Amino acid sequence: MSTTPVSAVPISAAPLIDVVGLSVSFGQSTVVHGVDLRLRAGECLAIVGESGSGKSVTARAMLGLAGPNAEVRAERLELLGTDRLGASERAWRGIRGREIGLVLQDALVSLDPLRPIGREIGDAIRLHENPGAAETHARVLRLLKRVAMPHPERAIRQRSGELSGGLRQRALIAAALALNPPVLIADEPTTALDVSVQARILALLGEIKEQGTGILLISHDLAVVNQLADRIIVMRGGRVVEEGPTRQLLDEPQHAYTRELIAAIPRSAPRPATPTTTMPTATPLTAPGVPLGASPLLQARGLSKAFRVPGGRLQAVDDVSLELQAGQTLGLVGESGSGKSTLARLLLGLDTADAGTVTLDGEPWSPLPEKARRSRRHRVGAIYQDSLGSFDPRWSVGRIVRDAIRGPETVTSLLGQVGLAPELATRNPLTLSGGQRQRVSIARALAAEPELLICDEPVSALDVTVQAQILALLARLQRERGLSMLFISHDLAVIRQLSDTVAVMRDGRIVEHGTAESLFTDPQHEYTAQLLAAAPRLVG
Repeated sequence: MSTTPVSAVPISAAPLIDVVGLSVSFGQSTVVHGVDLRLRAGECLAIVGESGSGKSVTARAMLGLAGPNAEVRAERLELLGTDRLGASERAWRGIRGREIGLVLQDALVSLDPLRPIGREIGDAIRLHENPGAAETHARVLRLLKRVAMPHPERAIRQRSGELSGGLRQRALIAAALALNPPVLIADEPTTALDVSVQARILALLGEIKEQGTGILLISHDLAVVNQLADRIIVMRGGRVVEEGPTRQLLDEPQHAYTRELIAAIPRSAPRPATPTTTMPTATPLTAPGVPLGASPLLQARGLSKAFRVPGGRLQAVDDVSLELQAGQTLGLVGESGSGKSTLARLLLGLDTADAGTVTLDGEPWSPLPEKARRSRRHRVGAIYQDSLGSFDPRWSVGRIVRDAIRGPETVTSLLGQVGLAPELATRNPLTLSGGQRQRVSIARALAAEPELLICDEPVSALDVTVQAQILALLARLQRERGLSMLFISHDLAVIRQLSDTVAVMRDGRIVEHGTAESLFTDPQHEYTAQLLAAAPRLVG
C-alpha cells in the first residue's frame, strides 16, 4: 500500500522552480554538474544523497547563497516565472523570505545567539510587511504554536543558546513560514527532531503542501522523504543518478547507489545477543533505584537539575535514577527538551546536579570537585552530535587526537582503528566531511582508553551510508574493547539496533525502563507507545 501523499491542490502546469543545466564551481572544482529540476505548486520534490553529493549546494544556488567564490551557471534558472540567473544580492534579499522560505539544518548557526527568537522571527515579518508591534507579537506566537513549540510565551523571550537542538529547529521553521512563501526549501528540517515532534512537523509541511506551497526537501532520511515527497531526485558526486515518483523509486530502485542508500537505513531490529551480554528482565522505573543486575559501572540516584529561564525555572532533570552495566549499552530516548542532554552532562560531571549522586564503578563521581575526579576522568569519554563544535578550530586532526592520548597508542593507530588514513592527521577538521569528523571525535574519545562512552546524538546529522558505518564501528569497538555506552538518540531504529536496555525520558523524568526487546515489542507507558507509533517508516 502506497503511503506517498497526494496533494489536494492540482499541480499546476507552470513550475514554481524551473532549473535546467545548473552547475556550480569553486575555482577549478565543479561540485554540481548539469542538474535539471522542476517544482510545482502543491508538490514536494526531495533531493537525497550522501554528504558531499551536491544536494545542499544545489538548493543554495537557487537562493543566491552559493557563496562569493562560487560560479553558478545554468541554461535556465527561473523562480516563480522570473529568470533569476545573475540576480544581484539586493534582488535576492527581496526574494528570500517573501517568495522562498529557507530552513537550514544547523539552527544554532542560523539563529542569532544574541537575540530572543521572538525578535528574530518578528524581524522577518517587519522587514517585508511592518505591522504594529502587537500584531507582530501575536503572529510570532501563532507561528511558534504552529510548529509545536512548547511554552511559546516563554520561548519567544529565549535566545537560541537557551533552547535544545530540536527547539531551535522549530524556531527556524517558524521563521521560514512567517510570510507564507509559495516555495519552501527545507534542508534537513527534521534531523535534530525527536520522532514525535518530527511527526508534527511533517504533518505541518504536509498541510502547507496541500494549501499549494511547493516544497524542495533535502534529506538523508528516506523514511521522512517517503512520508512527504511526491518525487525524488538522487544525487551522487554532484550529478543526478536517478529520478522518479517516490513509491516507484523506493520500491524498484534502478541505480546501484539508490539501492545502497536504501540498504543502509537502520532497521528496527533487536541487537544480536553476545556471550558477554546479560539481558535483564524489563522493569518499569517507578521508583528511584532499579536493580539491573551485578554491581553497575555507572549508577545515578535521584539526579535533579533546574535552570533559570524567562518567567521562572525549568526543571530539566527531575529525580532520575539509572544504572549501566559493564560492557552493555543503555539507550536513552525522549522528546527534544526532555532532559536527555542535561542528564548526559550530569553523568559526565560537566554540570553539577542540584540533588542526587553519581558513582563510577562503585566510587563517588558526582558531586565532587573536578580536581577529585581528574585521575579517573580518562575512564569516561564523550562523543557529541556537533563534532566540529567540540574541536579547537586552530588544531589539526593529529593534534586533536594526540592531545587526548594517555597510553601507548599513536595518532596513526587510533586513526586506523576508526577507518581514517594516516595522512588526514595534517588536515584541519573544517576540510573533512561530517562522517570523517565524527570518526576523529571517536578516535579522540578512544585515545584516553575509556571504559564508558557517553554518546549524545552522534549519528543524527550523518547521511544513512555514513551513519551505518559509524554504528558498525561503535559496535565493533565495543566488542573489541569491552566498552560500556550510554547512547542518546531520537532515532528509535538506531536505539533498538545498538541497545541492551532502554530508558525513556519525558519532562525530565524516566517514565519507562527495560530491555530493548521488551520495550519495543510491549511498551508499558503510553508515552513510549506514542513514540513508537510516531516513528517514520520506509514502507506503509
